[in-house]
Amino acid sequence: MGNAAPVTLVSGDEELLADRAVASVVSAVRAEEPTAEVHDLTGGKVEPGELTRLMSPSLFGDRSVVVIRNAQDLSKEVITETVKYAAHPSDDVTLVLVHPGGVKGKALVDGLKKSGAQVVTVAKLTKAGERIDFIRNEFRNLGRAIAPAAAHALLDAVGSDLRELAAACSQLAFDTQEKTVGEAAVARYHRGRAEVSGFNVADMAVEGKLAEALEQLRWALSTGVAPVLIVSALAGGLRSLAKVSGAPRNANENQLAGRLGMPPWKIRNARRQLNGWGPEGLSRAIQAVATADEQVKGGGTDAAYALENTVQTVVRSRNGR
Repeated sequence: MGNAAPVTLVSGDEELLADRAVASVVSAVRAEEPTAEVHDLTGGKVEPGELTRLMSPSLFGDRSVVVIRNAQDLSKEVITETVKYAAHPSDDVTLVLVHPGGVKGKALVDGLKKSGAQVVTVAKLTKAGERIDFIRNEFRNLGRAIAPAAAHALLDAVGSDLRELAAACSQLAFDTQEKTVGEAAVARYHRGRAEVSGFNVADMAVEGKLAEALEQLRWALSTGVAPVLIVSALAGGLRSLAKVSGAPRNANENQLAGRLGMPPWKIRNARRQLNGWGPEGLSRAIQAVATADEQVKGGGTDAAYALENTVQTVVRSRNGR
C-alpha cells in the first residue's frame, strides 16, 4: 500500500488537523495511483452492507479510498462490519475513519486499534504556546519563518481558530517578501480588521441579507482584510449551521457545547441563523465556499469577483432559492 496504511483512524476534535490528515492519506494513495477514486461518506448515513460493497476488490484492480467522517455516528451493525474488515483489509482499498474522540463509538475505536489500524491523533490545541508552535510550523512548511513577536501579534489579531490562523499564515507568506515575517508585516496585513472582518460578511450572508453582505464584503476588501480570511469566515459560519442542524432541538446550548465543540453563545447564534436553511441548501453553499477557497488561493483570476459570486450563491441557497 506504499505510504498509506490500509486502515487509518483519525482521532480527535481539531477539524482542520483532521481534514489535513485525511488529505494526506488521499495524496499518498494518488501519488501511486492518480486515478484512485475517493468515496467521502458521513457516519450516520452509511447503511449496513454499503461498506462491504465499497471494500470489495475491484475486478480491474482499481485503487480507491473510502473516507468515513463522523464515524462516532455509525450504527452498531456497520461498526461490526468495519472492525471485521479492518482485521483483513483489501489491497485495493484504503479506509480512513474520522472520530472526534469521546465515548460515543468507542467500540469502533477499540476494535480498530486492536486490528492494528494506524492512529493519527488530532486533539484541539488549547494552549497559546501550542498555537504559536502551529503558526511557526505553518511558516516552516511554506519555506518561511516568523519572528516570535510577530507570531504573538498574529495570534492576537486572528484569534485561536486554526483555520483562520492557517489562512492568515498562507496569505502573509504569499504577500510578503522577507524570509522572516516581522511585526510590521502582521500589522500591515491586519489593518482594517477592527472595523470589519470576514465574520461580518459571513453573518449577513447566512442570514440572507444580500445587500448588507455585499456592502460588508466590499468594505472589508477595501480596508485590507485578506480574501482568504473572508472565505474562512464563510466556511466557519456554514460549518456551525451544519453542526447545529444535526443536534437535538430540545437540548440546551450548555448541554451541546461539549458535544459540538462550540461555545453556548455560538450555538444560540447558529440556531437563530438556521431559520430558512435546509440540508440541500447548506450543501450547495458549502460547496460554493470550497470553490471560492481554491479561487482566492490562486485558482481564479479575480478574488473580489469570486467572493461576490460566492456570497450571492450562499444567500440564494437559503430557502432553496
